[in-house]
Amino acid sequence: MDILLLGLNYKTAPVEIREKFTFSDDGTARALHLLSQTKSIAECIIIGTCNRTEIYVVCDQANIGRDYTLRFLAEWFGVEKESFKEHLYIKEQEQAIEHLLRVSAGLDSMVMGETQILGQVRDAFLLAQKLETTGTVFNTLFKQAITFAKRAHTETAIGQNAVSVSYAAIELGKKIFGTFSGKTVLIIGAGKMSELTVKHLHANGAAKVIVANRTLERAQLLAQKFKGDACTMEQLPQALLAADVVISSTGAAGYVLGKRELTSIMKQRKHRPLFMVDIAVPRDLNPDLHDLDNVYLYDIDDLEGIVASNVAERSREAERLDVMIEEEIVAFTNWYQTLGVAPLIAALREKALGIHGEAMRKIENKLPQLSEREMHIIRKTTKGIVNQLMHDPVVRLKEMAANKKGDDVLDIFTTMFALEEILTRTEKEATWASEKKKQLTSPEKILVSRDS
Repeated sequence: MDILLLGLNYKTAPVEIREKFTFSDDGTARALHLLSQTKSIAECIIIGTCNRTEIYVVCDQANIGRDYTLRFLAEWFGVEKESFKEHLYIKEQEQAIEHLLRVSAGLDSMVMGETQILGQVRDAFLLAQKLETTGTVFNTLFKQAITFAKRAHTETAIGQNAVSVSYAAIELGKKIFGTFSGKTVLIIGAGKMSELTVKHLHANGAAKVIVANRTLERAQLLAQKFKGDACTMEQLPQALLAADVVISSTGAAGYVLGKRELTSIMKQRKHRPLFMVDIAVPRDLNPDLHDLDNVYLYDIDDLEGIVASNVAERSREAERLDVMIEEEIVAFTNWYQTLGVAPLIAALREKALGIHGEAMRKIENKLPQLSEREMHIIRKTTKGIVNQLMHDPVVRLKEMAANKKGDDVLDIFTTMFALEEILTRTEKEATWASEKKKQLTSPEKILVSRDS
């Protein structure tokens, strides 16, 4: 069995391509069900976000699984394979495992170290598990990936440093106020960056939002999103009296606020601290505001400097995670390579117990005078001998199966103990059970369409 990943993301495909490969919530469930019925596919999970679509499968053979999964994608979304193959990345075995670990920890995200993707990976796994499109391999791999990602964010600072201008503003504000709880935020202008910043402030406990804009209607539209108040630029002095935090982004040609105007306002405020972030280019707030006591003014360059520093810090943390990822890959690979051991152990045990059972029947026939207690002692003692004889070969088999020539070891073990007949029978029984399950769960007709 092979692990295979086919996907496209923001690095390999522009948004106009990515949006063509988006699974709806209902569509994901139908797609998983259909893909799980596909020849060669034993397990499957689909991860779909605005920045990526990835299909993970466990298949009989990598080349066959790759062809069938490619065909599935083309038919499901109604596109020619050649039209998207250049945007697709295909990873097998250790590369697929490493990719999943990096994605889960936020190392492959636009914003390195973000945690939202972990929840999306977890949701994708739980859905597939609920629909029974996962099995032994993915149940183990995805649980390990989710646990690793949680440990990565706990044991490193990969997600602790702001790497966007809006987050950097929040980080600075916390240094001044400690918390935004109960604070009043004033937005000067109604730009998108201002809105994004105030969203973060609101999420961090800001109590009230005031929007000042040249056009009152636009101010009101933005204020409504945060259940705040709106005012005109003429009313800006009154709004500044109430504000604790000011976010400015007007697009004006000159300064909208200078030292002379704010000096009077700060006296009326009794010099309460005022945190000001100017994210406009050209700047809205005159740099001479720096000279006023209890006024903390930052512009876009200040914030981008913080962002650059924090990106570098996250990159250093990512290097630490590279070592942890290597350890996770080794741990999973060792486990994965011993999967083939389980059927052999079961077959050996079945054969040993069969021999033991036949020997006990002969003893009972030849020595009918033995009491039930005596037979129990003999049965227990001889079974202990069988278990002891099996112990060392089983332990050595597990150890040797994890080596590079593990498949050869399994073949030799099978031949040495003459387990071929039992393995063939159990494999046929497992195949029959799997096909029977597919017949019971498969709908009479499935339309291969995103709208089906």
